[in-house]
Order: sequence, then C-alpha cells, then structure tokens
Amino acid sequence: MIVWSIANQKGGVGKTTTTVTLAGLISERKKRVLLVDTDPHASLSTYLNFDSEQLPASLFDLFQLQTVNKETVNPLIVKTQFENMDLIPAHMSLATLDRVMGNRGGMGLVLKKALDALADDYDYVLIDCPPILGVMMVNALAASHRVLIPVQTEFLAMKGLERMMRTLQIMQKSRSSNFNLTIIPTMYDKRTRASLETLQELKIRYSDQVWASAVPIDTKFRDASLKHMPASFYAKNCRGVFAYKTLLTYLERLEQDEQA
Repeated sequence: MIVWSIANQKGGVGKTTTTVTLAGLISERKKRVLLVDTDPHASLSTYLNFDSEQLPASLFDLFQLQTVNKETVNPLIVKTQFENMDLIPAHMSLATLDRVMGNRGGMGLVLKKALDALADDYDYVLIDCPPILGVMMVNALAASHRVLIPVQTEFLAMKGLERMMRTLQIMQKSRSSNFNLTIIPTMYDKRTRASLETLQELKIRYSDQVWASAVPIDTKFRDASLKHMPASFYAKNCRGVFAYKTLLTYLERLEQDEQA
C-alpha cells in the first residue's frame, strides 16, 4: 500500500483538487484508494458530498479508540459514490486535538497504526492535510511514503513553500517519519509573467524535487467540485486532467524506481 500526503502550509494552492483528481485517476485504473481528510474544515469530505456533522463517525473518533486495529478502524470509513474510492471524513472537532491530546504519548503515530491495519484493503492512501503544523499533519507525515506539495505558480506561494520545506526538513529528522518529497506546480497560466518566472524559479531552487511540468488553470476543476465529482470523471479530456494523468504516471515511476 502506497501512502501519499498532500500538504502545504499555505491555503488555496490546490491540495484538495490534487487529492481528489489523483484519487479519481487511480480508481479508474481499478486500484483501491482510501482518502483521509485530516483538515477540520473538511474540504475533502464536502467535495465528495458528505456533511461531517451528519455522519456517525469521523477521523476524530480514531483518536478516541483504546485499540487501533482493522475491526475498530473500519466503522470510520464511508463508501463514496465512486467505485474503488473510500473516505475517512473529517470533523471540526479535529481542531481540538492539539489542545486536548497534543501532549499524549504516541499521538503522532495513531494514523500510521490505523493505515497499517488496512494495508491489505487498499492499494493507495491519499491524505489531504490541514495548512498548519499540528497533530494532524504530524500524523499524516509519519504515515506517508511521499509528500506531495502543490505550489501555486505565483510569488507568495514560493514564500509559503520555503516555510513548508523547513517544516518537512525538521520532520524528516524525526525517527518516526521517512518520506520523499515531490513539489507540484499548480494553477499555471503561461500567459502571465508571474507563472513563467515562478515555474522557472521552482525548477532552479528545487531541481531534484519538483515535477518538471505543471497543472494549468482549468475552470473544469471548479465545475467538477460543484458536481462533487473528481475532474477525471466530470471532464476526462480537459487539459487539467491530462496534466494530472501525466503527474500520476511520473509518481508511479518514482515509486517503482525507489522500490527497485
């Protein structure tokens, strides 16, 4: 089972779009994918048309379990309307974890233990992270093989990436975390100087970690979210989906090379 976290400490860079679109493409390849929404705002859960306030359980309940195993974790999973795609939804109560349980021993490895228990049930796990460093992001990073960092191709996003990279470097020094990094340029508009210069800067400063291409601005992503559908299902031939197909092939090749 391959676990990817989609993370950036700056909001509005395409984390949820990246998570959902990749999940849709993976599921279309007949691979079983589990989505995990770790953001108290529950954007991923809402995107997939779930109201976390109306669900009987959520990711928050994972942190209340006395024993973490397949039998206790399975009730937290909901089936989406899409074949091969399941979800552990978020809830606003996740925002209280740092205050209530942040100092409790082993809190950073709860999600990893849960996903280890589900290893035979899924081919991929995609974790949509909150934009702040706390218990939830620590859990996501500890559980991940790779961290995908969507970065909007504009100046302020570059500043946010610098902060994110410092955070990840600290986490990589922890014995509980062992992940690789891939930077994904997003919202690219070749008509603007800002996009062109930012993409070039990313390739210069992070040459070993950045995906060489970019996800373009595409209104189909917004339209797909309104329909609560992955863009690959809603508009499979649009340029944004084509970019994510190329990205997924690239990421799969990286995983194969690292496992070889």
